[in-house]
Amino acid sequence: MISRRAVLALAAFAAAAPLAAHAADALPDLKGRKVVVVTENAYPPLQFVDPKTGKQIGWEYDAMNEIAKRLNFKVEYQNTSWDAMIQAVSDKQYDIGMTGITIKDERKEKVDFSDPYMRSEQFMLVRGDEKRFTDAKSFAANKDLLVGAQPGTTPFYTAVYSVLDGDEKNPRIKLFETFGATVQALKAGDVDTVLTDGTAGKGYVDASNGGLKLVGGPLGSEDFGFIFPKGSDLVKPVNAAIAALKADGTFDALNKKWFLDYKMGQ
Repeated sequence: MISRRAVLALAAFAAAAPLAAHAADALPDLKGRKVVVVTENAYPPLQFVDPKTGKQIGWEYDAMNEIAKRLNFKVEYQNTSWDAMIQAVSDKQYDIGMTGITIKDERKEKVDFSDPYMRSEQFMLVRGDEKRFTDAKSFAANKDLLVGAQPGTTPFYTAVYSVLDGDEKNPRIKLFETFGATVQALKAGDVDTVLTDGTAGKGYVDASNGGLKLVGGPLGSEDFGFIFPKGSDLVKPVNAAIAALKADGTFDALNKKWFLDYKMGQ
């Protein structure tokens, strides 16, 4: 069953296609230059390590590889933690950052963003046998329930301002270094929900054999973009490539591959 987020993404790409109809006519040629792309590998199905092969795979890898092909640059992938990524790209340690990064005005003070390549919605990921709450309102009403989040991320701020009381130091929010650690805490019973993009959440649900599920409706939407050091000459060509991939159906094919056909752990 297609997730609500995937439907929105597909609709957004379809709507954008006529506007980008001529984008593929003359893409810039970067003449084989090396471009260092950093990611976290903690956000399936956008980017993660295949548990069977140990390879780095996902929607964003496929998209970036195709962008590199269209623009004629050689991509080199590196990894860092989420909390270090935006500053590291701002400091020009890397040329591009990708890890489902929400486009926000405050982040634009440090880095430049590409045009959006995907629209996301936040949902509540819970254990499969959870019956104490069914949505954000009933979760907030039970003072004993805890939410796990990475500090400084969209799920953290959504938990603070859309689920709880607006207090960023609320003791009901338990902080973890990685998204994967929040999910492990959820499975272990250390927290009671984790907020996640609908597609990433669906990936975890599909791999859990009934151990996890999504509850409630969407808690707001966000647009994802790649990030660059301020003033990067890569922004314009990458935007042209994004428009071309929307226009020719490449992103639609990646949506089907990763959001519908791919099964985590199988």
